[in-house]
Amino acid sequence: MPSSSKKHILIVDDDAKVRLLLRRCFEQDGYGVSEAATEVETMQYLAAGGIDLVTLDLTLGAEDGLNIAREIRAISSIPIVMVTGKGDTIDRVVGLELGADDYISKPFHVREVLARIRSVLRRTDTMPNEQAGCAPQDQTDSYAFGDWTVDFSRLQLRSEGGELRDLTTSEFKLLEILVKNAKRVLTRDQIMDKLKGHDWSPLDRSIDNQIARLRRKIEADPKKPALIKTVRGAGYTFAVDVNPC
Repeated sequence: MPSSSKKHILIVDDDAKVRLLLRRCFEQDGYGVSEAATEVETMQYLAAGGIDLVTLDLTLGAEDGLNIAREIRAISSIPIVMVTGKGDTIDRVVGLELGADDYISKPFHVREVLARIRSVLRRTDTMPNEQAGCAPQDQTDSYAFGDWTVDFSRLQLRSEGGELRDLTTSEFKLLEILVKNAKRVLTRDQIMDKLKGHDWSPLDRSIDNQIARLRRKIEADPKKPALIKTVRGAGYTFAVDVNPC
């Protein structure tokens, strides 16, 4: 059964065979599909709208996929799933730091691709923005902490002054895990389990980079974090009071 008949995926890869393989995989699962082989084509599709997720190869001939990821993140929080060579550990980490939501290593199996795409899209919510402040609890999944109010049902984070802060879907998911486990110490493995289920490697230490990226967006001083604290030898804890609203 198709997982969705409405979501539309943009495949960014300069290899026509890979694009064809992914197109067949996604279309058989019920997704709409577009293809791009260059940065120009990618940005044209995004400017036109209607794209729900981008799969992005990090090597596009003479072009650098990481630069394309930067360009996408500069204008949008649309989910990005990187496609990397098996040994591209550094590029993978840099891509996650830039705001990518997940990565797929080449060579890949189409079932793994679909599982990762479904997981990322489940975290994507396209409900319209609401006014600042907390809405009725039966309509939202909202919490207040520090100088922030977050609504996880709408993927909105607002400052005390009502300014929206742009987070990626993976950053919202990480924040949700921390907020809903406030004052508890979570190990790196526990956080990764909640983020990716069983679909991660014990050697994957990217959670530290994701924590650092989130701190840069929500902490007054990321070098001296007051919200997300490191517990030496244990993991991380969300150290402030959280109030549902």
